[in-house]
Amino acid sequence: MDRFQEMQVFSCVVEAGSFVGAAEALGLSTAAVSRQLAALESRLAVRLLHRTTRRLSLTGEGEIFLERARALLEELADAEAEITERSAEAIGRLRINAPVSFGVQHLSRLWGKFLERHPRLQLDITLSDRTVDLVEEGFDLAIRIGRLPDSMLIARRLATTRMVLCASPEYVERHGAPQRPAELADHVVWSYSYFALGDEWRFTGPDGEASVRLRPRLHSNNGDTCRAGALEHRCIVLQPSFLVGADIRAGRLVELLPDYSAGELGIHALYPSRRHVAPKLGLMVDYLKAELALPHLAE
Repeated sequence: MDRFQEMQVFSCVVEAGSFVGAAEALGLSTAAVSRQLAALESRLAVRLLHRTTRRLSLTGEGEIFLERARALLEELADAEAEITERSAEAIGRLRINAPVSFGVQHLSRLWGKFLERHPRLQLDITLSDRTVDLVEEGFDLAIRIGRLPDSMLIARRLATTRMVLCASPEYVERHGAPQRPAELADHVVWSYSYFALGDEWRFTGPDGEASVRLRPRLHSNNGDTCRAGALEHRCIVLQPSFLVGADIRAGRLVELLPDYSAGELGIHALYPSRRHVAPKLGLMVDYLKAELALPHLAE
């Protein structure tokens, strides 16, 4: 029996958390997945997984073997990618992580067209605002917005987005518009939990840099939640133009403190540093860069 296939089945069972999930991901029957895992354990003469009716968990030997198996499978994938690199054909599965709001509003419309161009590719898209570990969690590519920490990852800038202070016209009519950043302390604000500076909002204006420390009525790890509060006339928010730009153009929100800049954020594609970049990854990054080179993201 193919040892690499056994390792792939074992790795997929762990990743999916069940035999059924692994079977669906691999296009095999549940019985075939079970047989291959049993054959692997028999050949190694150890139990790799604890099985109960509710869940699977790794044994100590399973944890060791999983780490080695993933490394070998990655080496195999790299070898195949190196051989097929010249064909520039996207083959296999590509796992991508992206922020929730950006993924829904700007990326969801792009996946179908890419799949049409590359019929031998499968995409696995995970939306999450937390910072995932690409290597540890098995992602090929992540889309990150904002300042990037130092890491061994390769980063390519896809686009930029401007941070916009805004509220609804109704909120401004009821409470007035701040004329300077310090006046934000007298207003209701809803804030994004993952701001690098927390509740200190910084601006650059006619007199240089200005900052104000706020006490938001609401924190959320999702920008759409903050945007919803602004659209309901409840608060002032500081959000990227990719999220509120359309609302401002439609008049549902108005920009505040237009003479003050809250800065721009880079939208990056990040992927692990490898000597040979698989065609599917390189093609996807080039595609996203071309599709996201749109003026409204930074307006």
